[in-house]
Amino acid sequence: MTTSTTTDTATTTDTATTTDTATTTTTTESTEGAPMTLTTTPLAAPTPDWLDGRPVPDLRTSLPGPRTREVVARDQAVTSPSLPRAYPFAPRRGHGSVLEDVDGNLFLDFNAGIAVNSTGHAHPRVRDAVQRQAGELLHYSASDFFLPIYSETARVLADLAPIEGPVRVFLTNSGAEAVEGALKLVRKATGRSHVVSFYGAFHGRTYGALSLTSSKAKYHAGFGPLVPDVHHVPYADPARVAAGEPDEATFEALERMFRHDVDPREVAAVFVEPIQGEGGYIVPAAGWMQRLRDLCDEHGILLVADEVQCGMGRTGRMWAIEHTGVQPDVLISAKGLASGLPLGAFMARAELMEAWGAGTHGSTYGGSPIPCAAALATCAVIEEEGLLAAATERGDQVLAGLRELRQRHPDLLVDVRGVGLMIGVQLSSGARAEALQHACFERGLLVLEAGEDVVRMSPPLVVTADEVETALRILGEALATVA
Repeated sequence: MTTSTTTDTATTTDTATTTDTATTTTTTESTEGAPMTLTTTPLAAPTPDWLDGRPVPDLRTSLPGPRTREVVARDQAVTSPSLPRAYPFAPRRGHGSVLEDVDGNLFLDFNAGIAVNSTGHAHPRVRDAVQRQAGELLHYSASDFFLPIYSETARVLADLAPIEGPVRVFLTNSGAEAVEGALKLVRKATGRSHVVSFYGAFHGRTYGALSLTSSKAKYHAGFGPLVPDVHHVPYADPARVAAGEPDEATFEALERMFRHDVDPREVAAVFVEPIQGEGGYIVPAAGWMQRLRDLCDEHGILLVADEVQCGMGRTGRMWAIEHTGVQPDVLISAKGLASGLPLGAFMARAELMEAWGAGTHGSTYGGSPIPCAAALATCAVIEEEGLLAAATERGDQVLAGLRELRQRHPDLLVDVRGVGLMIGVQLSSGARAEALQHACFERGLLVLEAGEDVVRMSPPLVVTADEVETALRILGEALATVA
C-alpha cells in the first residue's frame, strides 16, 4: 500500500553495513490476528572455508573443467534441448557474489541467476529462515486452507506495493504463473478481452505469458495459435530522446490501433515492464510512463507493471516504477522475491481482486511455506541491511566504470544504460555481445546477454565496491579481445 510521488532517480549516499552479529527478533501482526515472530540470524556471515583466503576469480582448471564436462555430458543426455544454456558453467556452491563450480574454480557472479539471487548466495538470514521452516512445515496448500506464513507474506507485499489504498495479493510459483494470473484477473475484473504488450517484452513462456511476450520470434514459432486478443506496440525509445527527437512511436501506434483495430473500451489492460529486461535493459525516458498511465486512465484501461526482473530493489527502489511516480493497478513480482526459491506474486487494488470469487483462480503449490519464509527474510534483508541504497551506490560505480570503457572502445560499445544494479552494455553487433559474454566467462566473470546485442550486468544487491572494480577490470580485458 506504500506510494511514491518521487520522479527522479537521485542517488542516496547512505551505505549498508553488515557487521552487526547480534541475533534479532521481530514481531509482526499476521492477517489472522495472532502475532508472528520472525527470528533472524546474524547480519554478517563468516567467510566459508572453501572461499577463505582465495582471490576471486580463481581459475584452477581450464574451462570447462573435467568435472564440468562430465556434468554437461550427463545433462545433455537426459534434459530437454529447449534449455538454451549460455556457457558451460556448473555451479556447486556460492557465498555473496561468488560462485564455485564443480571443479573448484571461483567466479564473480554478475548475473545472479538471471537477476534472481537478490540477497546474494546463501545469505545467512535467508538460509536460516528456509531451514527453520523446513523443520516445521514443508507444504500445505494455501488454495484450500489458511497458512499463516502465506497471509503474512501477502501482508508484507501489500504494504510494499506502490499502489494506493487496500491491496490484495495472490502468490504463485513463478513469474510466468503470476503473469497468467494477472492476465485472467484483468479480463475478469473489466469484462474486456483485449490486452496490449510491447515489442521486445518478455513475460514468460506459458501460453498467456508467451502471447504477451515479443522479444524473440523463436519463442512463438510452432506454438500457434496463441491466446487471442493480444496486441503489441513499440516500447519506449530513449535513444531518440537522447538525440533530441520526440519518442512518439508508442502513442502513435496505440492511437492507430484504437482507431482502426480495437475500440479502447474493449481493452482490459496494458502490460508493461518499467525497465524492459530481455528486450535489452531499456530505460524509458522521463515522462513516458506517465503518458502511458494518462492514456490508460482516459479509456478506463488498467496498467499492469511486470516487475519480475526489475523489482525487489534491483534499481535502488523496491519497485522500478517508483522512479516514475506512476502507480500501476496491478504489479507482478518474482525472481528476486525469495532470493532464488520459486515464488511469484501479483498484487492489485482490492476492488479488482474482489472481482473474482472462490475457485476462480488457485494454485496447489503457489505460496508454499518454504518460499514464503525465504521471501519474508529477503524483504527484511533488503530493508534492514540497506540494500536499496547499496544498489544505487554500486550501480553508479558500475555505470561510471562502463562509461570510461565506452570512451576507450567507441567502436565496440554503442551504449551503456541502467538504473541501480540493472545495467545493460550495448555492443555494435550481436556477435560481439556473445563474444564478450564468453570472454568474461573465460576470465571468471559471469554475465549474460539480453536482447540482440546487449550484455546485462545484474549482480546480487550485496556486491561490494571491490567486486565491482574487479568486474570492471575483467570486462576491460575481455573487451580488448573482442574484434
